[in-house]
Amino acid sequence: MAMASNIKKEIIRLLKEDEEFRYMVAGLIGIQEVLKRLDRIEEEQKALREDFNSLREDFNRMLAVIGSIDRRLTRIEKTVEKMTIDIEEEARAFVKHKLKEKGIDIKIDVLTLPEAEINIYGANENLCVIGEATIRAGLKILDEIEKKYELLKSKYPGYLREKVIRVLYVLIPLPEVAKEARKRKIWMLKATKDYVSLDEVL
Repeated sequence: MAMASNIKKEIIRLLKEDEEFRYMVAGLIGIQEVLKRLDRIEEEQKALREDFNSLREDFNRMLAVIGSIDRRLTRIEKTVEKMTIDIEEEARAFVKHKLKEKGIDIKIDVLTLPEAEINIYGANENLCVIGEATIRAGLKILDEIEKKYELLKSKYPGYLREKVIRVLYVLIPLPEVAKEARKRKIWMLKATKDYVSLDEVL
């Protein structure tokens, strides 16, 4: 105990009287503080690395989910595109067939113009058919048919004839569409049913 007390007294004396000793002790204390701070920083960096790795894993999982959604959307787009092409081809075939039943022989095709595409079009000497084919339809499709008809009237009258039949081929119409189509004299049908008959518009 006496030795420890003597060492303490000597250290205190040196601190008071020896400037170099004081700086040395201050330096050692400073280094200890720096080392403690470095330890804390290292711990914090370790925690940050763990957080970063966790975020990276979450991000990679998110990318995998997005990739999966993207692949599904691509498949859906291709399916919808195929269905659209199929419905348009079916529409042209059935419109041609129904007209032929009435003694009207017209080749039905697609008409592509700079401003629009009319996916049901055909004409003979006296009569032309203008229309659209779609899987599901609301009232907007009727406006679209009218708009394309007006486009032909204003810019491409050579495609029109004395008698014009406007037609909508639709698999699933909303309830009000048939009523409005009848009012506008638009022939509306699908393969198994006439919502508005050809006789009503001829």
